[in-house]
Amino acid sequence: MTKRCAWVGEDELLTTYHDREWGVPEFDSRALWESLMLSGFQAGLSWVTILRRREAFRKAFRGFDPEKVAHLTEADVARLLKDAAIIRSKAKISATIEGARSYMAMVDAGEDFSHFAWGFVGNKPIQHTGPLQAQSPLSEKISKALKQRGFKFVGPVIVYAWMQSSGIVNDHLPDCFRRKVVQLR
Repeated sequence: MTKRCAWVGEDELLTTYHDREWGVPEFDSRALWESLMLSGFQAGLSWVTILRRREAFRKAFRGFDPEKVAHLTEADVARLLKDAAIIRSKAKISATIEGARSYMAMVDAGEDFSHFAWGFVGNKPIQHTGPLQAQSPLSEKISKALKQRGFKFVGPVIVYAWMQSSGIVNDHLPDCFRRKVVQLR
């Protein structure tokens, strides 16, 4: 029997996500930004809720192209608040648009989002071996740096979940079959 992280449970979508994506180091700036924005939408909800709506989010937020999302207007916010396929939270929708603007401000300043994110760990994933945690001193540090750049919904818990999903930290349990696979990437 294949051993997985306990949080996966029996849900097929979570199993596929765990086995193919979760914890795999992501270095593409746009993909990292998308993952951070989706992590913000997860606040107060389960991750499977976000996964089930991920394609709808991608459609609603123009493929999570930060340049396109940065140009969304209040009329777009009103339209998105009527879109039952996504999470209809004005604060989270607005935070995504502001996150796109913050991302583009970084680009305009010559700062690459991937280099920013991975710079905190020397471009090498942390191989966490302790008990699972909801946040860390590093997620607090990254959260503060993101907030200084104008990002919202990037508290230390959200940032830690993002670090896990994007492979900045490898939190696969020691007996999970994915731990070594991800570690070797």
